[in-house]
Amino acid sequence: MSDASSAAPAKGLLGSLGISGMTPGSLMAGLAKRGDLALALGVMAIIVVLILPLPAFLLDFSLAISITFSVLVLMTALFIQKPLEFSAFPTVLLIATMLRLALNLASTRLILGQGHEGTGSAGKVIEAFGNFVMQGNFVIGVIVFAILVIVNFVVITKGSGRIAEVAARFTLDAMPGKQMAIDADLSAGLIDEKEARERRTALEKESSFFGAMDGASKFVRGDAIAGLLITFINVVGGIVIGVAQNGMGFGDAAHTYTLLTVGDGLVSQIPALIVSTAAGLLVSKAGVEGAADEALFDQLSGYPQALGMSSFVMGTMALLPGLPAIPFLLLAAGSGGLAFYLKKSRKQREDDLAFAEAQEAEAKPAAEEPISTALKMDELRLEIGYALLPLINGKDHQKLTDQIKALRRQIASDMGFVMPSVRILDNVQIDANSYVIRVKEVESGRGEVYVGQLLVMDPHGNQIQLPGLHTAEPAFGLPATWIDEGLREEASFRGYTVVDPPTVLTTHLTEILKDNMADLLSYAEVQKLLDELGKEHKKLVDDLVPSQITITGIQRVLQTLLTERISIRDLPTIMEGIAEAVGHTQSLTLITEHVRARLARQICAAHMDGDNTLPLVTLSPRWEQAFAESLVGQGEEKQLSMQPSVLQEFIALMRDRFEDAARAGEVPVLLTSPGIRPYVRSIIERFRPQTFVMSQNEIHPRIRLRTVGSV
Repeated sequence: MSDASSAAPAKGLLGSLGISGMTPGSLMAGLAKRGDLALALGVMAIIVVLILPLPAFLLDFSLAISITFSVLVLMTALFIQKPLEFSAFPTVLLIATMLRLALNLASTRLILGQGHEGTGSAGKVIEAFGNFVMQGNFVIGVIVFAILVIVNFVVITKGSGRIAEVAARFTLDAMPGKQMAIDADLSAGLIDEKEARERRTALEKESSFFGAMDGASKFVRGDAIAGLLITFINVVGGIVIGVAQNGMGFGDAAHTYTLLTVGDGLVSQIPALIVSTAAGLLVSKAGVEGAADEALFDQLSGYPQALGMSSFVMGTMALLPGLPAIPFLLLAAGSGGLAFYLKKSRKQREDDLAFAEAQEAEAKPAAEEPISTALKMDELRLEIGYALLPLINGKDHQKLTDQIKALRRQIASDMGFVMPSVRILDNVQIDANSYVIRVKEVESGRGEVYVGQLLVMDPHGNQIQLPGLHTAEPAFGLPATWIDEGLREEASFRGYTVVDPPTVLTTHLTEILKDNMADLLSYAEVQKLLDELGKEHKKLVDDLVPSQITITGIQRVLQTLLTERISIRDLPTIMEGIAEAVGHTQSLTLITEHVRARLARQICAAHMDGDNTLPLVTLSPRWEQAFAESLVGQGEEKQLSMQPSVLQEFIALMRDRFEDAARAGEVPVLLTSPGIRPYVRSIIERFRPQTFVMSQNEIHPRIRLRTVGSV
């Protein structure tokens, strides 16, 4: 009855633990399923070892567990992807330290209590480690053990402890900023509430982990110090016990107890060194993704040049006298071969990646061009036939493009107007040797040039007396002939003007551009010109725009000047003239005339001949009166209303007079009174646009005049 009653509580206790009625094998399986019970029993076993003595065979088994456990910790630290995956490391470190200290205490009991019986009194593991390291000389064993302790305590433990301390400090300092970043992403809608909670949890775990690692690193430090003290106590205490109590000789006692102590120290310090290394790997892995092998090998092999230089250094050292050549040559060959292999592999990966990207790009459907692109318009476009492609991409592929670049710079310098970029296209719909110049996609000029030939012209306008293709020069319509390049010297000897194809095309483009500069001067370009004025002129612009005149009004004034090929480079003077004129008139025609008067020096200088005189053709009083009487309208809004027969007479007289002047080698300007100049110009530009018409107000006082005729 008593047996049954005593077994019932035990059965109830085991039943509550879930392991009642089990055999030893099933008991181990049950403990494996109940990890909490296994951990609790393991910690209790460590505490029991601290109190009760441990037999030698059980000590051997426990030391084997300690070594295996430390290797498992090291391998786990090597293979994890992130430090937080081994967040239980501080707890593991505490358990490993307690296990080693408990086994140290158990081995100390056996060494001091049974050491006089021989070197096998503390178990086979300690004896084997002692004999292997000491090799019959206990001094060697002491030195090796001391070095191991120094490496563990001074190098690995101190370094990993410092890293853990700094990482913990920086992690805690960065926590507020990281939390604010999470809240900002959540507020911006970049992440949802679930992901925000996950990030906050990961942040809390990270701070707790590095804080715990900072404290856990002190376990390793204390373990190393305890190992030193225990070793010293075992050696001194063992010799004293062996000599004083067990009657051993000093030499035998020193040999026996030193072997046992060094063996015990090695058995405990090697697992300690392994765990310390694991701790260092774990805390130094912060910020590096992937396992340790990926982090090390990928980064060390990322620069094959470094391996190549290492191979060169090893090869050089192999040639130094006195050094063994074989090891260095083997290392040089190995590192050099690895560098070559890595470089080749990287090139192959890059090629494969480029090929994959190209295939992916080809597989993607072509993006449909937005319909808005159909609204874009080319300001200037040059379309060429296929026979003219060598001017662009032939052996002299820079020639035409360089001339166009130089033309843009020259136009900007001469006229103060930055011409738009010229878009060059090949057009199979036009003749092979033809080109078309388009202004705002409207054809403004067309011509033909022949690659490999030269265009020659007679300065006197006569027909060329050389074999070739007779034609007309496209820019001015003068008689010209395309000849072979072999006739260049003969053409030059006869005094002909010789021009190459790119220059012919560029000259035509220049004339087209000068005729259409007014159309190309956009509102945005005027705004840009005003913005680029110097600071000293900004006040003038601010006073004028928009209170007295709009930017559109300034644009119209500048366009009118460009129409008559007057440079607008002196923009400050033009703005001053506008400021003076808007005070008494709002007519853009009168404002432009006043600006022209302010530009008198520039206008006169642009039309002076080689003798620094201004050649003039004056308008007779008859025609002055005829134009003045033909003006109709009120105030500033006047128009020219002249009989067609009178206009035909005027045109005939003008054409005859200026042709006579041209035959005499003169390029005169037509001089009129200020009131009728715009209206005379409106007639002349229709039949002789190259003739410049200026008023008497535009004659600078210091310019020398020379009258060559009158109309």
